[in-house]
Parts: sequence; structure tokens; C-alpha cells
Amino acid sequence: MDGSLAAGAGQGIELKEKGLELPLPGGASAYFNYYWLRDNCPSSFDRETRERTYDVFQDPSFDDGGPRPASARVEADALEIVWQGSGHVTRHRLDWLAPYASGLPRPDPAELPRRLWYADHYPRIQRFAQPALLKDKALVGQWARALLEEGVTIVTAMPDSDQGLTETVRLLGQVRPTFFGEYFDVRVHADPVNLAYTAKALEMHTDVPAEELAPGVQFLHCRANSVEGGDNLILDGAAVAEDFRHDHPDDFRLLAETEIPFYWEHDGFDIRARQRVIELDRFGAVSGLTISQHLLDAIDLPQALLDAYYPALRRFGRLLRDPKYLVRYRLKAGECVVFDNHRVVHGRDAYVAESGARYLRGTYVDRGELRSTYRAAVTEGRFGK
Repeated sequence: MDGSLAAGAGQGIELKEKGLELPLPGGASAYFNYYWLRDNCPSSFDRETRERTYDVFQDPSFDDGGPRPASARVEADALEIVWQGSGHVTRHRLDWLAPYASGLPRPDPAELPRRLWYADHYPRIQRFAQPALLKDKALVGQWARALLEEGVTIVTAMPDSDQGLTETVRLLGQVRPTFFGEYFDVRVHADPVNLAYTAKALEMHTDVPAEELAPGVQFLHCRANSVEGGDNLILDGAAVAEDFRHDHPDDFRLLAETEIPFYWEHDGFDIRARQRVIELDRFGAVSGLTISQHLLDAIDLPQALLDAYYPALRRFGRLLRDPKYLVRYRLKAGECVVFDNHRVVHGRDAYVAESGARYLRGTYVDRGELRSTYRAAVTEGRFGK
């Protein structure tokens, strides 16, 4: 089927073997595949759930070789197709079709440019009062945007309760359990399975790298902090890695392309995963890191490759303590720091356990939930785009 079907088309529409050429407003012309046009017919979707109910796999009218239009025309700014065999009529608005003409991914409101930050960022970390967030959905949208752009926020005026953390988490999504449960308590444990459960210093790291899909957004709710020492440490891993790309491009490539093993092994569990230290998004920009010296397994790569890999990893690891990037602060009771676990690398100074009380309760939400919350806020017009 090519120009021979022109009798079934008009207004500059050209019917081809597997799709049609359609003039669009503004003078451009675009090609659309027949399967795609039929599969995405507005009638293919349930009006209440918005899920596709049409099954392109089972349509009997395609058994002779695929969908064929009996006719196609533009009427009232819409493409109208009558399909051979079934007689089904599909109507697509031209302004809906136009964005798909390029073949590029559909624009995602949650793909916001990252704002990189450095050691002087603490006073500019965006803060949101928990009672205000509970009352104002528009403010939740702004909170989600801040996390997408900068990767870290602080929620203030948190109630001194487990329920207060749960209510805050559910504003962005559902609690994301890890292998050790839905929540974790950062304080000195009598029989610790993690350095966080001691008073020792914590090196700069991202959480749970031994899980195949490490959790995306971390919440640390400070319930008490009167000890000597124990300052919190954070940095923007994307800022460090982008500088590393500029200064050491070969090292950057090694860390962005090579998977290395992480593990967490103790009584009753043995968690293992392979990760890239530097994570890139689909545009090639740094989206985050996966790094944890104390959960790094013995690297099982060819020894000759390690001749280059270890120096690269060490150079990068040393940057994670560079004063140019490192933010040092003290989390106060009633504050909850919320950050992207794949972007914000964090640690802690040692503290004197006997000098007071220090208790942080933590949990996670997946990055996808955060993006969903932001998209819904934009789509529903809760605040300015």
C-alpha cells in the first residue's frame, strides 16, 4: 500500500504500506505507524483508570498482515481513520499527535536540571515545616521539586514520635523497606550489625549498596542529639563527579562503566549486588553515586584492570573529603534531613556515647515515588510549573 491508496485519503494525507504521512499545523509533515495509531486510539483506554483496555495482540482484523485504513482525513483539527475489516473509527487531535512526530521520549516534568552545590550550601538548604506540609499540597510539590533539583532538604518542627516520621514520608510516597525492615534506629546498639549503630565515625557513603536496587530517598529524623561530637557530613556527589570527569576523564570512565561488588553479610542474611560507583542518566549527566568503603566486597575483576581501577577509585574517594565539597552540620532534635541516597553522600563524625543522648530514626522512599509526587503536583496545577 502506497500512493495507490490515495483515493482513501485527502487533505495531503499519504497512505503508505505501514503508516501514513500527515501534514501538521505549521506546515511540517510527519509519519505515523498504523499499529501505533490504532493502539493509541482514545477508545483504547478506560476513562476511569486510564489503563489501556484494547489488546493489539488479539485484534482479529490484523490477521491478514496488520492494520489497514479504509480512509483517512482531517476534520476539525483531528485525524480521523476508518479501519478496514473492523470499521472502527479512530480520532486523534493533531495537537496530541504533533509531539510524537519527532520520535523522542515524551517530556517528563520530573527531569529537572540538577543544581550542583558545594561546602557553603548548608544555609541555603531549603527548609519546610512539617505541620505546613501536612496542610498544603502545593508546598509538598515545592518540597519534591527541591529534592529533585538539589537532592537535600530539611523538614523542621517534626513531632517527637514514630508516627510523625511516617506521616511525613507518606507525603512523598510509601515507606520503602530494606532487608532490615521498614525503619531503622541510629543509636548505639548492644550488638550492632552496622557501624551506624555505634558511636564510631562513619566514612562518606551511600546507603544499602548491597541491594540490587538501593533505596532512593532517605529520611533521618533526629529525636535527640545532646552528645559531644557526632556532626553530620554531606556532599553533592553529582558536583564531585562532574569535577572528576573534567579533571580525570579516564578515571571517570572507569568508575562510570565498571561494576564492582558490594555485600552485607551477617547472621541470617547475605546481601550482594554489583554497582557502578558513578551513575549516569540517559543524557549522560551524573545522576548519583554508589559508594561505601565498609560494604565494598573484595573486587573480583581482572588484576590487570585493577592496576588502573584502584588508583581511580582512590582519587575519587579522596575527593569525598575535600573541603571544597564537604558540608558539616549538626542535626537538631525536631529536624529531619531528607536526601537523595544516590546523589548525596553522607557520613558522621565519631561521638562520645556517654556524654548525652543521640537518636535518629530513618527510613526510605523510592526515587520513582518522589518523581510521581512532583509530576502529579504539576499536572494538577497545584503550583507554578
